[in-house]
Amino acid sequence: MAPLTHPSIKDGWFREISSQWPGQAMTLKVNRILHVEKSLYQDVLVFESATYGNVLVLDGVIQCTERDEFSYQEMIAHLPLASHPNPKKVLVIGGGDGGVVREVLKHDTVEQVVLCDIDEAVIRVSKQFLPHMSSLLNDPRVTVYVGDGFKFLADNTSTYDVIITDSSDPVGPAASLFQKPYFELLRDALTPGGHISTQGECLWIHLDLIQDLLKTTRSLFPVAEYAYTTIPTYPSGQIGFMVCSKEAGRDLSKPLRTVPNTRYYNPEVHKAAFVLPEFGRALLKEGKDLRPKFGANATSKAPTKKVLLLGSGAVARPCAEYVVRNPDNALTIACRTLKSAQALAGDLRNTVAVSLDAGSEDPEKQAALEKAIAEHDLVISLVPYIHHPNVIKAAIKSKTNVVTTSYISPAIRELEEEIKKAGIIVMNEIGLDPGVDHLYAIKTIDEVHAKGGKIKEFHSFCGGLPAPECSDNPLGYKFSWSPRGGLLALLNDASYLANGQQVNVSGKDLMSTAKPYYITPAFAFVAYPNRNSVPFREFYNIPEAETVVRGTLRYQGFPEFVKALVALGWLNLEKKPWLKEGLTWAQVMQQAIGASDANESTLVARVKELCQFPNESESRRIISGLKWIGLFSNEPATVRDGTLLDTLCARLETLMKYEEGERDLVMLQHKFIVEWADGSESTITSTLEAYGEPQGHSAMALYVGVPCSIAVQLILDGVFETPGVIAPYSKEICDPIREILEAQGMGLVEKVL
Repeated sequence: MAPLTHPSIKDGWFREISSQWPGQAMTLKVNRILHVEKSLYQDVLVFESATYGNVLVLDGVIQCTERDEFSYQEMIAHLPLASHPNPKKVLVIGGGDGGVVREVLKHDTVEQVVLCDIDEAVIRVSKQFLPHMSSLLNDPRVTVYVGDGFKFLADNTSTYDVIITDSSDPVGPAASLFQKPYFELLRDALTPGGHISTQGECLWIHLDLIQDLLKTTRSLFPVAEYAYTTIPTYPSGQIGFMVCSKEAGRDLSKPLRTVPNTRYYNPEVHKAAFVLPEFGRALLKEGKDLRPKFGANATSKAPTKKVLLLGSGAVARPCAEYVVRNPDNALTIACRTLKSAQALAGDLRNTVAVSLDAGSEDPEKQAALEKAIAEHDLVISLVPYIHHPNVIKAAIKSKTNVVTTSYISPAIRELEEEIKKAGIIVMNEIGLDPGVDHLYAIKTIDEVHAKGGKIKEFHSFCGGLPAPECSDNPLGYKFSWSPRGGLLALLNDASYLANGQQVNVSGKDLMSTAKPYYITPAFAFVAYPNRNSVPFREFYNIPEAETVVRGTLRYQGFPEFVKALVALGWLNLEKKPWLKEGLTWAQVMQQAIGASDANESTLVARVKELCQFPNESESRRIISGLKWIGLFSNEPATVRDGTLLDTLCARLETLMKYEEGERDLVMLQHKFIVEWADGSESTITSTLEAYGEPQGHSAMALYVGVPCSIAVQLILDGVFETPGVIAPYSKEICDPIREILEAQGMGLVEKVL
């Protein structure tokens, strides 16, 4: 049996990272993982911690620990129960760990307790790993009901004296437990004079939500208050409760009886729980916001610059985040669908979402694009590169600056005179590759020239890859978006300079040029040329260079696998009349390779004939990979657009996507062979090895989005003001961008070997 793992546990530490408390996280040292499960409703994790005992985690969020659970369980239960004159029937919704039920049974007036939890896994796992909390679920006074709390409440009106909702945070399914219809059900399920207590979030993080909850509950109950407790392993060490009564005038802060055998709760703590710190009291009682304003929130002035971001790809979010760090900037995010734009805008300050289609030829949609661009000072075009000319033409009309991360295309070059006449800047090639690679190439080249040296060879290779622990498929590669563009790039022609001669490689032979490429002993990379490297001798001002090559890094074994796919016709873009729904993958393979039948043995023999593998080991490796893809299977094929390439993409989108908790790797290295004035030689490298955050941005998104947004800000600030089509090929452009990039903790490490 393989050892248990979980994406929230890295290097022996559990990290509670959530959008519910951005910018902060609770961490606990893990002794061992006890249980991992995907229930019907949520991810369930139990681990033994070094200092807090066993810990139950649902969907990545700590629910309880053996060390501190009592403070929460006691307070959510005893505040409504001890202030009720005679609670007999109690309903607990959620709380499948049993901790609240344990506390309810400390009240001798209680005759019946019903626990209603939708997830049986929580109850089952708690009985195994948290028996001190769940043991009283077997008490004769307790009934356990596994099901939907909403339905249970609707079926049991005017039944319970006290109802306690022990819910998770207001995301996903639990979000409905913080809305008015749920509180109406709670009210209606209470007997006259009944009380409720619900998990009410943290003063330090969710004060606005608490204000909304109080407004909702006060519209339904004559008495509604917020009280709180302290608990080390909950966000910011504090959590609160909405405590309400149907009895007008009842003082919820006054306990009417003592509660035995408590560790946290006592009568004085009960009273004090309703006494709030001033910043909380002022907002909840008087509507005055005393919270400190800092950073971008410290200014109250309206933004003075307007930026339009087109596109909703993975790189857009870090780009958008950087733009709105500056309170002077207002951002509009535009996608083809409003829903995508709204999802991307999320909680960003000074940001609105709209629907625009940069690629449409529809006159109405083109007019909408032109109008939107005219209303902004700058447009960031992160749409597919074929649509950049549409964006730029609209920007020329309204004299709006443009930034893209794409290479300067011939179509953009054709617009250069119009761009200059309009007096606008169209900045390109400012992502990762192209982008960050330019910044450090220009830096080293300028430094070498300044010292009288010559660049004899320039080698630059970059790869966006799964991190080694995630490269667990036959290609050692994963797609963070549609694989179509990535696969088509494998068929591009390439040109480069080697020993003073231009070398041209046709797309069909590209993978045959791949060679092992050493960066560190930890990686088995191969490299092959990418596009046309020849002009970069001029762009980088290195006429003395005899070798200039820019290319792509992949893990060992990738090129040979792609060569096999090419040989078998799977990267073919031609429409195939025979390629229709109803075929199995084996039948598609049979037609693609011209096999006599669709039996696996026949297909394998034909694959070996077409691919001419160099040895049996390589044959086994690649044929096993083809089986992993499913190309020999009798499952129905997902046929797309009548082409083998698109049909393969439909398969790989599922098989080769990044799974939850996985991270990517960006590896970029420049290697300069330098000849100095005294005739000596040295090798200089500039290397980037960056990993994505499983619960945050990918390394690729960060290293494309942030350099782009830095260029945006420099244009807005007037640092770059010369009109025309520009790219970071000069010191004047590269240095300001690189300095700010390094101030963000990003950039390449330079070494002389």
